[in-house]
Amino acid sequence: MPASTLHDVLQRIENAIPAGSGSRPRLLAVSKTRPAADVAALAAAGQRAFGENYVQEAAAKIAALAGQGLEWHLIGHLQSNKARQAAALFDWVQTVDRPKLVAALAAHRDPARPPLNVLVQVNIDDEASKHGCRPGEARMLADAIAARPNLALRGLMAIPAPHPDAAPRRDAFRRMKALYDALAADHPQVDTLSMGMSDDLELAIAEGATMVRVGTALFGARHPAGDSG
Repeated sequence: MPASTLHDVLQRIENAIPAGSGSRPRLLAVSKTRPAADVAALAAAGQRAFGENYVQEAAAKIAALAGQGLEWHLIGHLQSNKARQAAALFDWVQTVDRPKLVAALAAHRDPARPPLNVLVQVNIDDEASKHGCRPGEARMLADAIAARPNLALRGLMAIPAPHPDAAPRRDAFRRMKALYDALAADHPQVDTLSMGMSDDLELAIAEGATMVRVGTALFGARHPAGDSG
């Protein structure tokens, strides 16, 4: 049941918050490959923010669920030729990893709309199979985003390597937190560190995540389709 699974995940988040922390990490429901009816059911239970991997798939759901006040995040790799549509559809793009994409999103975001919220995706473990910039390139991309009036730099996103042991993942989360803290020192508007998924959200929150991306724990097992939640 959507209400019970949402409650369970929110409780996991609550339980993972370190003592003394003054804020609760946001939950992004990863709804890729799920029909609009599943999204609507979770929205009816109180979830407002949803993450999609593919622009075309998201476009159909956004249209079907228009008027419900939902917040849509692109969390999959974005090709430059899809930037126009992405800039029009989404409230957030979490996967900006190259200057060309910054320019394309800025060129196509309607200046009459609120700025598009943007995260820099960092390939923190330097995996050949994953997108994302190198850690040393994150600052340059962030500066480029911040310079665009119709883009809003919000922070960083990462998908660390899925090591079976917790220690390497914890180390990746800590390295992301260090990058995030350094970025926030120069860009005070930065407030989002998106990392952690269904199987490691507690670890990510313990190391400083402000947003976790959860799919399986909310919707159940799904067909493989890229990076999961």
